[in-house]
Amino acid sequence: MFDIQEELKKLPGKPGVYLMHDETDKIIYVGKAISLKNRVRQYFQSSRNKGAKIEQMVTHISRFEYIVTDSELEALVLECNLIKEHRPKYNTMLMDDKAYPFIKVTVQEPFPRVMLARRVQKDKAKYFGPYTSAGAVKDTIELIRKLYFIRSCNRRLPKDIGKERPCLNYHIHQCKAPCQGYISKEEYRKSVEEVLHFLNGNYDPILEKLKAQMEEASEALEFERAIEYRELINSVQKIAQKQKITDTAGDDRDIVAVSKDLEDAVVQVFFIRNGRLIGRDHFYLKLVDKETKAEILSSFIKQFYAGTPYIPGQIMLPEEIPDHEIIEEWLTRKKEHKVHLVIPKKGTKEKLVELAEKNARMVLTKDKERIKREEGRTIGAVKELQNLLGLTGLHRMEAYDISNTNGFESVGSMVVYEKGKPKRNDYRKFKIKGVKGANDYASMNEVLTRRFGHGLREKEEGRELGSFTVFPDLILMDGGKGQVNIALEVLDKLNLDIPVCGMVKDDHHRTRGLYYHNEEIPIDRNSEAFRLITRIQDEAHRFAITFHRQLRSQGQVHSILDDIPGVGPARRKDLMKHFANIEAIKNATVEELKSLPSMNEKSAKDVYDFFH
Repeated sequence: MFDIQEELKKLPGKPGVYLMHDETDKIIYVGKAISLKNRVRQYFQSSRNKGAKIEQMVTHISRFEYIVTDSELEALVLECNLIKEHRPKYNTMLMDDKAYPFIKVTVQEPFPRVMLARRVQKDKAKYFGPYTSAGAVKDTIELIRKLYFIRSCNRRLPKDIGKERPCLNYHIHQCKAPCQGYISKEEYRKSVEEVLHFLNGNYDPILEKLKAQMEEASEALEFERAIEYRELINSVQKIAQKQKITDTAGDDRDIVAVSKDLEDAVVQVFFIRNGRLIGRDHFYLKLVDKETKAEILSSFIKQFYAGTPYIPGQIMLPEEIPDHEIIEEWLTRKKEHKVHLVIPKKGTKEKLVELAEKNARMVLTKDKERIKREEGRTIGAVKELQNLLGLTGLHRMEAYDISNTNGFESVGSMVVYEKGKPKRNDYRKFKIKGVKGANDYASMNEVLTRRFGHGLREKEEGRELGSFTVFPDLILMDGGKGQVNIALEVLDKLNLDIPVCGMVKDDHHRTRGLYYHNEEIPIDRNSEAFRLITRIQDEAHRFAITFHRQLRSQGQVHSILDDIPGVGPARRKDLMKHFANIEAIKNATVEELKSLPSMNEKSAKDVYDFFH
């Protein structure tokens, strides 16, 4: 038994990270401290004004643990990693997990290439970005290859020169075939230098060159070639127009601002590279208390820059944030170059911060209605279902389905919804082991027995974070009375008390109601609860079918007829053509089987004996 007061006495007065656990041993909060002894004790001192979030969190703390570090900086790094790993309930969480693309020029190679990259590596290549649109990056790379004839192949040059024929790009005049030695290393390098100028935003030389080539082609009455140059000019201008906001300092910087209401916050980030605004993006954060904008920005910066591959030399903020100096030091170590957190007070930079904040406010206002609609589809739908069934505390729902082909290789699916949203990490699939033929009831019995039996064993072994440990508040069966009774039998056998509800379908295979407590409950087809049930039912079916197709594609699924001695492709085809399904073959007499063109008395008896 964990005695909190006793454990508080053992806390060291050293820097480190502390982790708060609830009664299920789930991590609900991660924090860092200069002195673990002083910081963790504060949570349990009744005299302190801790705020609503902390007050609520403390009531759920069952135990805590801590990790001692050598410095506050190490504690910050560890805190960032643990928050990203465990996503604790009471930490302000960044809801978006985005990876931005870069344009990579492999200048370290004798014949460099231009390509899309998702990570910045220490490989001596030049990286441009990050950009907020992968599509725009691909368009830019394609344009560069057309303008400067840069190779796109993976051949190792000059080692592989002349080993293979030139590719299609050479024949359509988008590459000068360095793989054949048709262009010297020096000439190719000149093209690469022009690419670097282009990526740095110097578009005028290429525009002038293309306009001259277009006019030359037009005067020579080569109108198709002139149109090609015109299209290239339009493409360059389109990319150039995206760089309208400029900063004469020419530095790399991110501009970060926030807008918030009682429950949500939106952070807007402007990405400025080489003095040009190359893109912007916004991020949602779910708040758990009345946190200040400074606290939100601090949480965002730690989470965002822990995962992004590129950190600019300057991050501009609207106000001072907690842990300003230690975060600055952490970012500097990550970048291996000095990073400054700056709060501009006047001029263009201050206006850019204000512009970012204005955009964040617009996004938050605009998306509030969308968020409300989303909550209606999820949490609101769960509340409707809860009221319909007379339940309370409905948080986690599990739905099950069975899929098979001709009674062979049955598989089961388990999908999980929490707060009305799919929790795909908890989905499970089952390959039926103990049931022969198409027996959905027996197959479902096996699936549920394995699922809950496994969960009970994990609990007995003290594996609180096992894959089956968390039990649902409601089980949803893909069917009516029969499927519900199967589930209730399994739960009764395992001494478990979990509500079970059937999702009843009509003759057109559409959900028509719910089967609960031995009666069918009608459900309004226009309600959010009905739409949620339909989504869950479809998802359980989709997941089972996907698993089954996966097995079938691996050659593991075949007809049960393949297992009957003496039945080859011709007889199998005859049987399936004459009889409607496996059940009809199973119920056929020897005389009926023998009447098929490809069957004789022995093969007919083999089929009959197999099923009987």
